[in-house]
Amino acid sequence: MTEEVKRVYAFGKDAQGNNVTEGNTHMKAQLGGKGANLAEMANIGLPVPPGFTITCQTCMEYANADNTWPEGALDTIQSYREDLEARMGKKIGDAADPLLVSVRSGAPMSMPGMMDTVLNLGLNDESINGLIAQTENPRFAWDSYRRFIQMFSNVVMGLDGDLFENAITSMKNVRGAASDTDLSADDLKELVAEFKQIFSENVSAEEYPSLVVDGSVQFPQDPSAQLQLAIEAVFGSWNNPRAVLYRKQNKIADDLGTAVNVQSMVFGNKGNTSATGVAFTRNPANGEKEFYGDYLVNAQGEDVVAGIRNTSPIADLKHVEGLEEAGRELEEVFVTLENHFRDMCDIEFTIEQGKLWMLQTRVGKRTAAAALHIDIEMEKEGLISKEEAVMRVDPEQLDQLLHPQFDKNASYDVVAKGLNASPGAAVGEAVFSAADAVAVTEAGRKCVLVRWETNPDDLAGMIAAEGILTSHGGKTSHAAVIARGMGAPCVCGVEALKIDAEKKEAAVAGTDIVIREGDMVSIDGTTGSVVLGAVDLVLPELTGDLDTILEWADEFRTMGVRANADNPEDAELSRSFGAEGIGLCRTEHMFLGDRKQIIQSFILNDEPAIREKALADLLEAQTGDFYGMFKAMDGLPVIVRLLDPPLHEFLESPRDLEVEIARLEASGTPAAELADKRQLLSLVDAMAEANPMLGLRGCRLAILYPELPAMQTRAIATAAARLKKEGLDPEPEIMIPLVSVLPELETLRGEVEAVIAEVCEAEGVELDIPIGTMIELPRAAVTADEIATQADFFSFGTNDLTQTTFGFSRDDVEAKFIPRYLERRILPCNPFETVDAGVAALVDMGCTKGRATNPDIQLGVCGEHGGDPDSVKTFHKIGLTYVSCSPYRVPLARLAAGQAALAEKMGDHRDK
Repeated sequence: MTEEVKRVYAFGKDAQGNNVTEGNTHMKAQLGGKGANLAEMANIGLPVPPGFTITCQTCMEYANADNTWPEGALDTIQSYREDLEARMGKKIGDAADPLLVSVRSGAPMSMPGMMDTVLNLGLNDESINGLIAQTENPRFAWDSYRRFIQMFSNVVMGLDGDLFENAITSMKNVRGAASDTDLSADDLKELVAEFKQIFSENVSAEEYPSLVVDGSVQFPQDPSAQLQLAIEAVFGSWNNPRAVLYRKQNKIADDLGTAVNVQSMVFGNKGNTSATGVAFTRNPANGEKEFYGDYLVNAQGEDVVAGIRNTSPIADLKHVEGLEEAGRELEEVFVTLENHFRDMCDIEFTIEQGKLWMLQTRVGKRTAAAALHIDIEMEKEGLISKEEAVMRVDPEQLDQLLHPQFDKNASYDVVAKGLNASPGAAVGEAVFSAADAVAVTEAGRKCVLVRWETNPDDLAGMIAAEGILTSHGGKTSHAAVIARGMGAPCVCGVEALKIDAEKKEAAVAGTDIVIREGDMVSIDGTTGSVVLGAVDLVLPELTGDLDTILEWADEFRTMGVRANADNPEDAELSRSFGAEGIGLCRTEHMFLGDRKQIIQSFILNDEPAIREKALADLLEAQTGDFYGMFKAMDGLPVIVRLLDPPLHEFLESPRDLEVEIARLEASGTPAAELADKRQLLSLVDAMAEANPMLGLRGCRLAILYPELPAMQTRAIATAAARLKKEGLDPEPEIMIPLVSVLPELETLRGEVEAVIAEVCEAEGVELDIPIGTMIELPRAAVTADEIATQADFFSFGTNDLTQTTFGFSRDDVEAKFIPRYLERRILPCNPFETVDAGVAALVDMGCTKGRATNPDIQLGVCGEHGGDPDSVKTFHKIGLTYVSCSPYRVPLARLAAGQAALAEKMGDHRDK
């Protein structure tokens, strides 16, 4: 059985009891996880029913050739089938003593329940008699046959499973049977005939002409036809909708394919000395070291997972009459597997008339809390090293520990989907304005703020609400960024929501569903789901295990982790999560609420006295802001970004003003009051820009309005000076945003340094405040060697750098076409979630050029990518000094940075 391209591998023993397995656990890419681990269990001497595995590569060859078999593949499969029959001493479909097989999927990455399985293949109207004769158990034989027809019809032919379940229910009602096991052999024989009739009536003759006999579709009797159709169905299940969605959510490549495992059947439904079950070597919910799982007596595997019958706990198995020995052996197998794979294992087993058989093992899925606990306990037990414990934790899974989640046992209907902008789940009354959110919260009720898109004016409502839901904007929109910073769940860009803020309702496009003010809604910011009604939540439970794993990661990481925070509360939260400073303090967020009137008076008045009064008021307020921030982060760096957004963002919306003017006109408002409103609208319109993201903002704003950066610098320096006098150790740094040419930075650095010198002289203290810039334009990256001569640090603003590199408007593209780009594989991932290779190349270039002219320059990232684990690993390779992210992403970034350093270390060892 040799071939140029090996497409099939045997596993298990031959007829003489010799192990003839051709694969092992390191061949998951070829054999899939299930096939590789079946081979491994056979290699270490565990009882595995013999079979063979068709490779994942064969699946992709078949799929890429428009479901056409590669040349010679079917001949090879036939050869391995004959070998299996020889090893078992039985033939598939034999009328006297039939061999029955299962046909199961098995991808390289675990995808539990996403693809298809067929059991009892090989039964037909002749071989059923042989099975009855060999087992002397007619009921078992007819039960196996009806299961096979039902599963084959559903999985292979795509028939609705309810057609068969309804027939079973009808039979039980007629017979007065409480469960399937109460049906007799004759009942099941009758069901087989009914199932074949259902098959005949519902399978298309045009689609399956090979199944037409005497003018009508018949259930296939030829075992070769059964086997080929089943294998093709399992290959096809690689691209079924649930498998595609699972891969997308878990970042699994679409071109891996699934293997197919053809394995001799063992039966858990041969009476009370037979059973089947699923188990874990440890508790997957909390990580405790206990055997965990369920079993059913006299059942097949699908009964356990389908929930048709109530299961029993695995700990009871060794006490059940007739199953005692198999139960004790199973516990020994648990220990063998865990010691061999050095991880918690998920196991499927069958006991056939007292004999234990292992059908599958894999590294088991577990909650985040369990993952941490298992890793720490296994390190204590000496099973794994501290390095392995850190590498095993999925950074994204830590979100489960930091945010509420939908209860996985809850039942609910998703009415709309959007972008999963900020993790966690929230439940509350729908409200359509920030003011209503505040009012509802003050009344002691919970709410979800529903908006077309949020703006700075909505901050009070965003803070009050349990979660935020918008119909516009992407993952780096205002709503998303603020929500992540606060740790609030957020779903953005739900385009199906047609929001009427005036009526306080939102219609779901394509349905008759309308969400009205006061209706209970639930949102899941981890998946982007929107639910009408209240879904039960599971609250996070922070444990010492998280601190332990993060401390271990800190031992290995070489890159710092800071936080993006704009107020003392967020700063303190960031510090509690292990942030080593503030990498981005957005000062524009300090100009909201009551202060908005102050900045508006500065913007809208030309009179020097009014402007000076506004600046004085802002100076007093900003000094207090920075005093609180620096005090909360005493002894750690705090990078303050000078005012960045265009000034018109602090003004009224022209659309709202036009509506207000129209209403005033209709109500007969005096001309003088109307004139004031019209003048305000004229001023706002005059400041509007066609593309404000690329307009008058950042350093350009500072150059045109030098009094603004001077005021902010004075506030920063004054706050630092006061704290120094109090014996504290403030470490402010000043960041000048959106620099594109060296003279911009030279000009503003000189002005900032002059103000700092004035404050030092006035306060009688010495201040060493580094001055740097935000690299968020491609020109700045490619001329970083020039800009670095005037910068103490670079902070790469990868949100805007991604926009300007791609030419994307982030608030538009994430909802409009990026989902389609991802679906069609034009982009491998959302570049606003995980840093794009081209953007990373600009960051790398900026770092290399910056260090060439300024070897001591500090290099960091302060975009949202700083909290994305995959991006963190990219930034580690580039050699950044630190990453900065929202407070609730700090633990993820710490873990990812530690893993990146360990991966590099392990790679170096392999190279040596």
